[in-house]
Amino acid sequence: MSGKGRIILDSDRFALTIDRLCFQLVEEFDDFRDTCLVGIQPKGTLLQDRIYRRLVDHLGIDHIANGKLDITFYRDDFRRRERPLEASVTEMDFLVEDKNVVLIDDVLYTGRTVQAALTALNHYGRPRAVELLSLVDRRFNRQLPIFSTFTGIRVDALDEAYVKVEWKEISGVDQVLLFANKQEAQ
Repeated sequence: MSGKGRIILDSDRFALTIDRLCFQLVEEFDDFRDTCLVGIQPKGTLLQDRIYRRLVDHLGIDHIANGKLDITFYRDDFRRRERPLEASVTEMDFLVEDKNVVLIDDVLYTGRTVQAALTALNHYGRPRAVELLSLVDRRFNRQLPIFSTFTGIRVDALDEAYVKVEWKEISGVDQVLLFANKQEAQ
């Protein structure tokens, strides 16, 4: 892994993984009448968009409640950085009151992003239940007791290792890469 990342999920398996996650959601939530999809800004929204489109096409329905949640000011480190974080825009035109919420992010690592998202989500009501969907679950170094209910791939890597999800819309290819450290991924 010197200089460039090792592909741990190529574009073909990437597509299959998203399809499998969609089928798992259909098995769990059927017609999504009382269920909504909420992507965590910024990277979880790319996965949320992809899952939303596949579910609507697969189920042949017009709409599933879905939104994008900005967690910038709910993070426990937003005041501890050298430069300010850039906020995204929350796009949620519905309340989560008494709904099943599928919270979506690309990589689950320490659990701190999910903790911030759960706090931000409280401004939109009290959900019946919250399930987490992550494309990649980095099982080591979890700092909070948070787990992913729906997981694309599990990665066990050293502390310094860095997992990067690349999206066709941004980098021209769907893939997941593993780097020896974050600096190599830049």
